This record gives sequence, structure tokens and C-alpha cells, in this order.
Amino acid sequence: MRIVCLDLEGVLVPEIWIAFAEATGVSALRRTTRDEPDYDALMRFRITILKEQGFKLADITRVISTLEPLEGAVRFTQTLREKTELIILSDTYEEFAQPLMAKLAYPTLFCNRLIIGPDGSITDYRLRQQDGKKRAVQALQSLNLAVFAAGDSFNDIAMIREAQAGCLFRAPPSLRESCRDIPCVDTYDALMAQIDAFLSHAP
Repeated sequence: MRIVCLDLEGVLVPEIWIAFAEATGVSALRRTTRDEPDYDALMRFRITILKEQGFKLADITRVISTLEPLEGAVRFTQTLREKTELIILSDTYEEFAQPLMAKLAYPTLFCNRLIIGPDGSITDYRLRQQDGKKRAVQALQSLNLAVFAAGDSFNDIAMIREAQAGCLFRAPPSLRESCRDIPCVDTYDALMAQIDAFLSHAP
């Protein structure tokens, strides 16, 4: 049996933090896992800025509610789910993702949770587990599932390398350069071609 694991932001939906940075004019919040491989350092940085600026969870979710899946993403996921199973492995948060999941017809999502203060501010975050994407792939493989994985950021590399097959999708130049052993595609048609090749050869 086969299963596909995809990252969410930058692959199927816009980068939430970039959208929020653009909506608020706080350019420092444009930094994502495409730029910073240390996820904890990135989140501590974000939480500090949110506190300094007085932003609450409601401010972020208000922006998220205006976002739409990337052009072609809905059709891509519909076609993919007709061929095989799909799980979204993301470092986003339940509190951010639900409005976007509705627009993607609710694929299965494994992600993290935020810790919210009494005033609605984001005070911390809780990972589902350390190295959650890689360990999810390992768990699926332990069920005798062959896994294809794709993502666009440094935090996707471990799951791609752990999977039986995979690729980068619209990755930045710095990531392409540092991971030349991993194929990189830039369109949904090319991504589907990679998945179709996997499906035709996987047990």
C-alpha cells in the first residue's frame, strides 16, 4: 500500500506568517522555515515580536480567514486523493489550519498546537512530537505503507529522506543548493508526475 505525505504552507496554501507580515507591515515576521532551519529559534523569535507588537491569536486568524489555497492546489489534492491516500504533515498549528483545511476538503492533518494566554495572546507552542514529520513517516512505514513525501522547507528534508521516495516543491535556491540529491519540482503537474512514478513502482 502507498501513501503521500505533503507539507502544507508553501505547497498547498500560502505561507501564513508571510501573509500576516504583509497584512501588518511587520516585515520581520516574513521569516519562515525556508530561511531558518532551527524551528524553536524561529518560533521564539515570532512569539517575541507578537508580544512586542501586541498581536493576539485573533489578529492572525483574521488574516488566515482571507487566504485561499494556492492556484491549482484544490484540483491537485482532489486528483491525488482519487489515486491514493494523503496526509498533511505540517509544523503549523491547529488554531491556524482549520479554515484552510475546509477549503481543501479536509485532508488528514498532523500538526502542532499553540498555548494561548487568558488575553488571547500566543505565549508558547506545543509540538505534537519532536521530529514529528520524520517520525510520522517512520510510523506509517511500520504499518507496511510505502511513503512519498514532499515539502518546500528545511524542516521537510528529514521526512523526504526517510520516505521511500520524495521531492522538494518550489524550494528556495539555498535549499536546492544544499540538497542537490533531492529532486525539486515547481509545478503541480511535475509533482504529480513524481507521485505517479512512485505509485507505479511502490509495492
